[in-house]
Amino acid sequence: MSGPQIAVIGLGATGSAALFHLARRGVHAVGIERFELGHDRGSSHGQTRIIRLAHFENASYGPMMRRAYALWRELEAIAGAKLIFTTGIAEIGPAHGTLVRGIIAGISRHGLPHEILDAQSLMRRYPSFKLPQDFAAVIQPDGGYIAAAAALEATLCIAAAAGAVIRTREKVVAVEPRPNGVHIRTDRAEIEADGAIVAAGPWMRDLLPELRLPLRVTRQVAAWFQPDDTAPFSADRFPVFILESEHGLHYGFPAYAQMGIKIAKHHHRQEIVDPDTHDRTISVADEAAIRAPLAEYLPDANGRLVSAQTCLYTMTPDETFIIDCMPRFPHVIVASPCCGHGFKFSPVVGEILADLVTRGTTDHDIRQFRLQRFADEAKGQIA
Repeated sequence: MSGPQIAVIGLGATGSAALFHLARRGVHAVGIERFELGHDRGSSHGQTRIIRLAHFENASYGPMMRRAYALWRELEAIAGAKLIFTTGIAEIGPAHGTLVRGIIAGISRHGLPHEILDAQSLMRRYPSFKLPQDFAAVIQPDGGYIAAAAALEATLCIAAAAGAVIRTREKVVAVEPRPNGVHIRTDRAEIEADGAIVAAGPWMRDLLPELRLPLRVTRQVAAWFQPDDTAPFSADRFPVFILESEHGLHYGFPAYAQMGIKIAKHHHRQEIVDPDTHDRTISVADEAAIRAPLAEYLPDANGRLVSAQTCLYTMTPDETFIIDCMPRFPHVIVASPCCGHGFKFSPVVGEILADLVTRGTTDHDIRQFRLQRFADEAKGQIA
């Protein structure tokens, strides 16, 4: 195998995808993960993640998601496994609310397939919902969910088969860029590489303190509830959904693997935490924050709590990604696309990262993800 040695730090969804692309291009790449593969301490664990083309959060994501869908299908073909499950996604809320208006903007910008339904029409299609008359829904037929744990495992297995070296339970303690390379210190070794991709999620600030990244790490909780009758919530009868209401923004999935339906509150209780010491137990308040919309809008799903687990969001002030080269060290790439919806983007982000670290540029438009925006914002505040 020829080419420069590239170190990928962090093997969640983003780092794993970068390692996959590097290895398949014949690059000598090493991936370093501080925990075991597929661990539950960060942002990439769990059985399912939503996939959708348009995003109410950012209307410009359409081209990246088109490419992501193509790459997910390519991964399925290589792995010989089904990873994407198309159920449609229903994005539901007040007709003039943030969610419905935002998703229509994204769909309109890129001419994406969709339906717009009033509350009565949605309830006829999905009788489990009980909605106020002033609600509306936007249906994206291509939406659904990714079998997340299986996808992460497949990505890493293919990377390893293509020649990538994977080192687990090894903590990176310092990333030291140099003009012609990067020195990486771990709790087990000293590594010299020609370039590096730092995709360490909640630990980004610790590894790159000189950048003063404006990141905040917040605690999330996802929960599974058991309906009395799971049949109406099966994937062939019930969609992935996002619901905006007076209770906040919640998202959920059809019944999966005998666990009932999964639901979580976006941004949960807005708790800023330390990724090493945050509380991973589930409280009564956690359950209440997630259960609130079930009683009102999905009463048939408002059954017993089956399971719950924590994860972390790593958020920028503008709630979108960081994908950029480190100032003065273009061979060190900073990757933090984990703002609550990064998993679905991981194949295309991995492609971008492999582009940047091997050739210094990419054909994808990543201007909005540059580090410079934070410096520009700070200058504007001073002015």
